[in-house]
Amino acid sequence: MPTAPLFEVALAHPEPSQLGESPLWSADEQCLYHVDIPGHELRRLDPASGALQRWPLPAEPGCIALIDGDARGLLVAGRDGLSRFDTSSGALTPLVPPPFDPGRQRFNDGKPDAAGRLWVGTIDDARAPDAALYRYDARGGVRVAEGITTSNGLGWSPDGRTLYWTDTKAHEIYALDFDLSSGAVSNRRVFASFAQREAGAPLETYGGRPDGAAVDVEGCYWVAMYEGQRLLRLAPDGRVLRELRLPVRCPTMPTFGGPDMRTLFVTTARKGRPIEELDAQAWAGCVLCVEVDVPGLPPDRVHLPVA
Repeated sequence: MPTAPLFEVALAHPEPSQLGESPLWSADEQCLYHVDIPGHELRRLDPASGALQRWPLPAEPGCIALIDGDARGLLVAGRDGLSRFDTSSGALTPLVPPPFDPGRQRFNDGKPDAAGRLWVGTIDDARAPDAALYRYDARGGVRVAEGITTSNGLGWSPDGRTLYWTDTKAHEIYALDFDLSSGAVSNRRVFASFAQREAGAPLETYGGRPDGAAVDVEGCYWVAMYEGQRLLRLAPDGRVLRELRLPVRCPTMPTFGGPDMRTLFVTTARKGRPIEELDAQAWAGCVLCVEVDVPGLPPDRVHLPVA
């Protein structure tokens, strides 16, 4: 299994988030959007100039998505439901209330499919298996899968026939058969699973748990291994093809960007980490980047309205 050395990884910007998530490349702007969940913040990074723009949000954002035909708007999914954010004015317009108790859950990882439907999962604050995956379109929201604790890792195969979905706490990534025309999913099975950390075991021996992910044009699934200090590139059959070691303990999600979609941007976390770890890992919480040989799939856009 090839391993990329640390020196291939660079710092995209030195300003850290507490918990960076949902990196999203805008080809129109050649900029990277991402969120700081506990910081209640949306950010836009221009890699060419290094400029970073920040907008406060009223509640924890879980994920963001580009909106079809809307150059100024982003869809934001968070503890307070679904909203449209105007990047010109900074105005946030509520669209759909949360389908859960916001005192206990919030939206987490989410992405649109190729038909413009939004798929977004939840995380349960009590770490109970009561989280779920929802699908939104103009007809409304539907709960399509459940029984997990931390919904993550959404992505589709290049042919659109497979949906990937992760339960981070369970250390499992699932594959589901996907029908693009109807949005139906079926035949959920384990795509990849990882060993859980034994009580008292040092972090250095722990491979991490699967968090956010991205898919490249060859159909390989890049997953951030939280607390494992690495990204993994998995083949369509689940085999590990490549390990990319990182200079921070907690990567949260990769995404592809850049003019040729060969730059892999990675959000990371620093919230709640031991002080000695942060002293040794100055880039914790920052966005990292690395050039890869296989480009990624561009992000799809959600079709508004969602109801």
